[in-house]
Amino acid sequence: MKKLFVALAVILSSTAVQAQKQPYQYVKPIIGTAKMGHTYPGATVPFGAVQLSPDTDTLSYEMNGKYNPDMYRYCAGYQYADKTIVGFSHTHFSGTGHSDLGDFLIMPTTGKLQLNPGTADHPENGYRSAFSHDNEVAEANYYKVKLDDHNIVAEMTTSPRVGFHQYTFPKSDQSHIILDLMAGIYNYDDKNVWTYVHVVNDTLVTGYRQTSGWARTRTVYFAMTFSKPFTEYGQKNYDDKQVYRGFWGKWNQTKNFPEMAGKRMRTYFDFKTTEGEQVKIKFAISPVSQENALLNMQTEIPGWDFEKVKKDGQQSWNKELNKIAVNTLNDDDKVNFYTAMYHTFINPTVYNDVNKDYRGLDQNNHKAADFDNYTTFSLWDTFRALHPFFNIVQQKRSADMVSSMMAHYDQSAWKMLPIWSHYANENWCMSGYHSVSVVADAIVKGIYKGDPNAALAACVATAKKRDYEGIGAYMDLGYVPADVNGTSVSNTLEYAYDDWCIAQLAKKLNNTEVYNEFMKRAENWRNVYDKQSDFMRPRLKDGSFKKEFDVLSTHGQGFIEGNAWNYSLYVPHNPEELIKLRGGKARFSKHLDSLFTMHLPDEFFAHTEDITREGIIGNYVHGNEPAHHAAYLYNYTSTPWKTQDRVRMILKKMYGPTADGLGGNDDCGQMSAWFIFSSLGFYPMAPGSTTYELGSPAVVNASINLENGKTFTVKTRNQSNKNVYVSKVLLNGKVLDRRTLNHDEIMNGGQIEFFMSAKPTTK
Repeated sequence: MKKLFVALAVILSSTAVQAQKQPYQYVKPIIGTAKMGHTYPGATVPFGAVQLSPDTDTLSYEMNGKYNPDMYRYCAGYQYADKTIVGFSHTHFSGTGHSDLGDFLIMPTTGKLQLNPGTADHPENGYRSAFSHDNEVAEANYYKVKLDDHNIVAEMTTSPRVGFHQYTFPKSDQSHIILDLMAGIYNYDDKNVWTYVHVVNDTLVTGYRQTSGWARTRTVYFAMTFSKPFTEYGQKNYDDKQVYRGFWGKWNQTKNFPEMAGKRMRTYFDFKTTEGEQVKIKFAISPVSQENALLNMQTEIPGWDFEKVKKDGQQSWNKELNKIAVNTLNDDDKVNFYTAMYHTFINPTVYNDVNKDYRGLDQNNHKAADFDNYTTFSLWDTFRALHPFFNIVQQKRSADMVSSMMAHYDQSAWKMLPIWSHYANENWCMSGYHSVSVVADAIVKGIYKGDPNAALAACVATAKKRDYEGIGAYMDLGYVPADVNGTSVSNTLEYAYDDWCIAQLAKKLNNTEVYNEFMKRAENWRNVYDKQSDFMRPRLKDGSFKKEFDVLSTHGQGFIEGNAWNYSLYVPHNPEELIKLRGGKARFSKHLDSLFTMHLPDEFFAHTEDITREGIIGNYVHGNEPAHHAAYLYNYTSTPWKTQDRVRMILKKMYGPTADGLGGNDDCGQMSAWFIFSSLGFYPMAPGSTTYELGSPAVVNASINLENGKTFTVKTRNQSNKNVYVSKVLLNGKVLDRRTLNHDEIMNGGQIEFFMSAKPTTK
């Protein structure tokens, strides 16, 4: 009996611990770090400017004068399968399919000073180190790993603009901190334009780095301070091709020289350490100046209490994650849910200093007087679900993001809203002008408090930029011709959706002229539909369809990151007419069935680096974005229960609580936002509309705590892994006889209740 009571006490104690577990403790940043997820495991705070994380290789973007395809694996700097760490850099993208950043790599070492990184096969030949996942910890705003080759334990945490390092050294007269100003992600020899380092005293160093990569003109300033004075310092300059060096040869610049500069430079700082001694570093960044970087540091982390900074950051994560209190069928589902929320709250990132200064697109300095300025807008991905998610749970930030886009427009030499922008640069990446979707969605839903007419004017100007990506031909012909643009079909379909968004904004503002003009443009998707093949198809300037056409290929068919099967479903703003055009509800439902069940041949993958079989179900490419709404299209057929079945299948197959738990690039949180919406039972198929498509919730229940003080609750009855079908829905106690939910119904608070069943309701 006594043993029984002891066992019962242990169970109750364990249950109590579980009950007290905070949301941030369910976050596993390691999810998505293997294969195609392209996330990073390091430390950051919500929307923080610093992402302090390990980099595991030094591959060059260029190989033999061409693009090195192996580089694609390192968009986030880290690959779970690697066995060495090169160092810890301060800026990273989360989940992207192209890259930049990796600024200011720091690596602690012992023994003989080595300023080259070595290789993965022979880390002993450089400063990199072997490591084991057994000695690695990745939590929200905390990363820890043992560097085996140097017997150093590395720990890191952050504030919004400061990275905080803590290195536990062995006893050594040869302990070093290396600051590599050449390292970077998607790096190549000429990427660094210039670097500058000023050793102010024996604990403080400031400087900057200019690069020309994905962001063509990017400058990041820094201030670095040590908890312990260094005994010596120096650098190695690799500018062997520099033609003119002035008269700096009068000095020995390699050692203890307080002003170092060059295109390609690595620096070091020497210490003597006792066994178990901790050397700490605070490293702040700024888009504006060294002075501002130091101000950021002094404001955000004035002291040296590592545990306090870690705890403060984790509490900031808790505050954000508590915006949705969720109960799930098991802990794995809760890990997936809160890690997805974590990934959605990484990007965009804040891009102004504590005094509100920031560098603008015009390369001048500006002050964000009445908003926080944001950067890292991966809009081709994130307009679909991430920004609509913000319009529910991050309304203040969402409004500031629209203000940031308007500032971008005002500073733009082209007078265009952002396409894909970061660090005061426009990258022009991907198709469409999807900032108009984000702007329209925020205004239609009452989020943005700025001048809506100025926003509409910016949207219209962007949509009429004739010399950008075939827009002129699109305006004249009603489609982008294949002999004008290589992604002609994608562009036409995405422009048509964006134009519909502009029309919705114009309607909100009672601007009939703009509304009529852009509603007409929104129907341009019809002009690339080929009735003979029943697919969207490239069309030439003379009006004929391109003869060579492969509906499965992603290469040379007029589509970007997708094929005709997936893109031919992309009319999110007018699914009824799409279905009618393609033969009606019954035929369209069977077409969707084929999408999810057919088998793709191996040659499909020959010309695509961003999709593998792990990101595909049949021919449905969940690992990329263009068909993220596809499962919800069944709602517009006579078989809506198939939406419920497909959504739950995708949730199970494409997401998991492991390093390889993402079926494709997370793309700055878009994949994760899809997971959150779909787990809650509704999804924004056409942002710019105030309606959400109902699906099949995977949660047991969830409470969405809104910024207006109200709570919207999702509740399920008879929830299980088998009960994926919805037999009935109640909204605030009344039967909901439609397949959509309205934004105001969420924001007003209340409860939606799903009755789950193992059998579909087919009537």
